[in-house]
Amino acid sequence: MADTRRVEKVWKSKPTIEGAGVHLRRAFGFDEVPQLDPFLLLDDFRSNEPTEYQRGFPWHPHRGMETITYVLAGEVEHGDSLGNRGIGAGDVQWMTAGSGIIHQEMPKGDSQGRMGGFQLWANLPASHKMMDPRYQEVKRDDIPVAEAAGGARVRVISGEVAGVRGPVGEIVTDPTYLDVSLPAGRTFAHAVKPTHTVFAYVIEGAGRFDPERGPCGNHTLVVYGPGDTVAVSTEEQPVRFLMVAGRPLEEPVAWQGPVVMNTQAELRVAFREYEQGTFVKHARR
Repeated sequence: MADTRRVEKVWKSKPTIEGAGVHLRRAFGFDEVPQLDPFLLLDDFRSNEPTEYQRGFPWHPHRGMETITYVLAGEVEHGDSLGNRGIGAGDVQWMTAGSGIIHQEMPKGDSQGRMGGFQLWANLPASHKMMDPRYQEVKRDDIPVAEAAGGARVRVISGEVAGVRGPVGEIVTDPTYLDVSLPAGRTFAHAVKPTHTVFAYVIEGAGRFDPERGPCGNHTLVVYGPGDTVAVSTEEQPVRFLMVAGRPLEEPVAWQGPVVMNTQAELRVAFREYEQGTFVKHARR
């Protein structure tokens, strides 16, 4: 018999400014670690005002973690030490920084000035902090759509729904990343691993993520407690949300800006190498 997860915590993402002056909403970050382990941060950068995003995120380093960028509208002009370029509307870029990447991300709106998407940070275990960096770039048309029981339409980025597997694989925390659209008056039930951290983030409409709680709307983060199934239902209006799960690492976190290690000594090494020009161990040849 399924053990349906109950919602432990709910809160709204908060406006903040990052990079060179990008206005965004932060669903969670440093203050919420370790309750969302292995996930570190989720930013919502949806905006219709170019002045709020065009300054972007100039060149900066990453080590010891992963950034997952999912673009809904517009595009991100990307450049990095491995020679990768660009993320378009509907695309996903799963960047495993490992031993070190230096990159920039400059959002560019569409023809109507709209820019929209999300960036999730995931931690790497101590055994993989210094792995070779890599990218998994997935174009819009290569993300499969599952039609789940209950009428949900699910873009499967990683994990599996109704026999449909996402294209992102071989990630050490065994993540699930779903973009779920559920019509009004329906229910979406999805099996999750009992040991995994699970959260949802609402991006349109409203839905019930726990029968004992009221509907949650746009910009709401929902953190689940233990169990092996999640169930989301709708009433008069549909809902669209991201659902994310992953295996907790249960390791110490030493985090400063874009570098996430296990100890303060490792952080000092990382920033010293950045200053000395030896941070990147694997560059474009």
